[in-house]
Amino acid sequence: MCRVAVPGAGTAATVADAEPSRLDPTPDGAPGPAEGEAGPAAAGAAEVGPEPVLDGSETAEAPDAAAGGSDAGESDAADGAPPAEPAVKAEGNDAQAPARAGSPVEAELSAEASATGRPARSDAPGAATPGTAVRALEPAERERTREQPAPPDQPMRALAALTNTPAPPPTLRRTVLRRVRIWTPLLALLTVACCAVQVLRPLPTPVLALTGASSYTFAGAPPALAWPSEGEAAVEVEGLGSLGTHGEQRPVPTASMAKVMTAYVVLHDHPLTGDGSGPDIGVDAQAEQESHAPDESTAPVTEGQRFTERQMLELLLIPSGNNIARLLGRWDAGTDDGFVAKMNAAARQLGMNATTYTDPSGLDAGTVSTAPDQLKLARAAMEDATFRSVVAMPNTTIDGIPDRIFNNNNDLVNPGVIGIKTGSSSAAGGNLMWAARQTVGGREQLILGVVMGQQSGTTLDNSLNKALAVSQQLMTQVQKALTSATVIRKGEVMGYVEDGLGGRSPVVAAADLTVVGWPGTTAPLVLSAGATGVPHSAKAGTTVGTLGLGSAPGSPRIPVALENDMAAPGVSDKLLRFG
Repeated sequence: MCRVAVPGAGTAATVADAEPSRLDPTPDGAPGPAEGEAGPAAAGAAEVGPEPVLDGSETAEAPDAAAGGSDAGESDAADGAPPAEPAVKAEGNDAQAPARAGSPVEAELSAEASATGRPARSDAPGAATPGTAVRALEPAERERTREQPAPPDQPMRALAALTNTPAPPPTLRRTVLRRVRIWTPLLALLTVACCAVQVLRPLPTPVLALTGASSYTFAGAPPALAWPSEGEAAVEVEGLGSLGTHGEQRPVPTASMAKVMTAYVVLHDHPLTGDGSGPDIGVDAQAEQESHAPDESTAPVTEGQRFTERQMLELLLIPSGNNIARLLGRWDAGTDDGFVAKMNAAARQLGMNATTYTDPSGLDAGTVSTAPDQLKLARAAMEDATFRSVVAMPNTTIDGIPDRIFNNNNDLVNPGVIGIKTGSSSAAGGNLMWAARQTVGGREQLILGVVMGQQSGTTLDNSLNKALAVSQQLMTQVQKALTSATVIRKGEVMGYVEDGLGGRSPVVAAADLTVVGWPGTTAPLVLSAGATGVPHSAKAGTTVGTLGLGSAPGSPRIPVALENDMAAPGVSDKLLRFG
């Protein structure tokens, strides 16, 4: 039960619900209490306290006291006494109990019914419904019942306080912290990107490097070669280098040595393999007519004859037929001038920059060259097996040629001499391009030389014989001077693989390196990668390159292999690399 104390009357009225429902009509459709009015109990309610014991007189006076509660409060205020604040209190299970018969609420409801002439409503102002409590309403709260509920005030104040809070004044600490918060993620992202690039970008190409000496010098004094007293000369050992040159080295007539270039161009355009003879070539009328020229070397051929390419090369190089040189030129290029252009183009390709060809045979004095240039040609021509086999012939027989033909190079009868070509004319004197072999340390070595401009007596044969004699002396000296030495032993560490990231793996010689040279000569040790390059990782014993003395073609070389397993660079190596 709820009890309402009525100040001034000294009584209390018990109600179930003190808050009127102003918007609901009465059962008859009449409006409830007007705005600003309060129900009988609410207008005079001041305090809810312990339920007093009501006697009959108090019950009878309750309606009047409730109705005059407001006046009593105003009178108290006028007399200076503070008005009592309304209070509602629920006590025990009485807050849920309906109004009892004979209670002050029932009496109030009866009085209202008598005054209006209508039955009392259970939900009229001042009436209470079961299970509800009576409380006093503030004016603002009563006003809200006619509108939508207002939003909570406290969260809005907090939001305003947050959004309107001014930024703190800048300090060095706040500035540093703010910059750290901004730049730290960016730096972290940049670091991750850099690490990814370092790990994923291609590894450097591994390279081989030598340890220790980078060259080898043969013991002893260099040989004193017997250079000619006139003209010019040059000598070299294939794969080892030059033993020197002599003379002015200016372009002079080559005479029949020009036929070496003629053979070189023909074999380049129409190569022969093995013992192949090549296509047949017919003899034309010009070749037959030129074969009877009295002042030049020729081969006796007749128009209509056919010879193989190999036979034509023998007629060109052994008896030194000028008519055959011109015939091969016309067969290859169509005209003499066209073939001469090919000869000069080949000279440029070989680096013979001081050489000029004006005819295929060399009879024209305008065909000139130097000893070093002709040495380049000799080296290139001797790489062809067909050419080597032909120039090494002292003599031969050819079907269709009545007599045996002989080589003008009489030095071919000497041990080890294998060519190459003589040349003699009034303008040139005696010339010889020669080749010899010498076996040293179980290896056959090729020696090449050129002697030009030798003059002797009153005949061309005298000048040619002088060139042959000087050349033979040079050959013999070089053959005797050549010696061998073991530069590197098998299993010796002679270098390492550099992976480009600071890692090194030692490499060892897979065989003895025995080289040929002459006293006093110095040649570089050259370490080269294999055809497929150096791997990033490999097992011990894997061949990764070669080692040789000198870089010239034909120089001796041995394989080199890894001494230990070589692992590929790790992640840390990749991250820490620069460049």
